[in-house]
Amino acid sequence: MAVKDVTDADFAAAVLRADLPVLVDFWAPWCGPCRLVAPLMDWAVGAYGDRLLVMKMEVDPNPVTRDQYRVQGIPSLLVFLGGEVIARHEGALSQKQLRTFLDAHL
Repeated sequence: MAVKDVTDADFAAAVLRADLPVLVDFWAPWCGPCRLVAPLMDWAVGAYGDRLLVMKMEVDPNPVTRDQYRVQGIPSLLVFLGGEVIARHEGALSQKQLRTFLDAHL
């Protein structure tokens, strides 16, 4: 598995109707802290791949989903389960912090 890009057009099918929990990284290419978080998404695929889907959404071309989930700061990491947000983290974090965040919600 790999980190999958998701857009406004396929968000409902890819995230809200997923059988597994989904971690979505809301990011932008101009965001420095987002570049720090990006490799952690690849790490999460390897560490949690059998029980978590990992996706990323670029916020500027996808304003509908960004606004619907009130993403105001980036990077923002949201965990979805059964179509609902069950956890949220705004800002960069370390691998250890990401592991703690995910372990608390999976």
